[in-house]
Amino acid sequence: MSWLHKGSPSVIGAVSGAIAGEVGITPASGFVDPSSAIIIGFIAGAVCYGAILLRERLKVDDALDVWAVHGVGGTLGILLTGIFATTAVSASKGLIDGNPGQVGTQLVAIAATWIYSAVATLIILKVVDFAVGLRVGEAEEEAGLDASQHGEVAWQS
Repeated sequence: MSWLHKGSPSVIGAVSGAIAGEVGITPASGFVDPSSAIIIGFIAGAVCYGAILLRERLKVDDALDVWAVHGVGGTLGILLTGIFATTAVSASKGLIDGNPGQVGTQLVAIAATWIYSAVATLIILKVVDFAVGLRVGEAEEEAGLDASQHGEVAWQS
């Protein structure tokens, strides 16, 4: 049963896979046919699962796997749009439909999106850090953010 993550199937894993498929197909939704959409969804689920494992291995704090599912899945969806776009659905032609240049166009779009996102995120982080700070104190973190920030206990051990 090596295919099971952490030894057993999980609802969170299933939901993350479904969301990854949806995120992957979203950029391509007006440009590909249904069979390509299914392929993109399955590829996105598998690649995003790999990104989740990478995030865990690198010990990056991303509780909701936003980067692994939305960042990686969206990027993959943009790239696969350049491969699967078809004139049967829109005026755009992808690599399979005979336009290899579309993949390059999609790569430029990915680079522009990453740069914009990085700059916008940096600005937002600086504003938040200036206004209220980005981190809580070590004692608050040890007590648990549910108790220290919200005055409630999310669960009892």
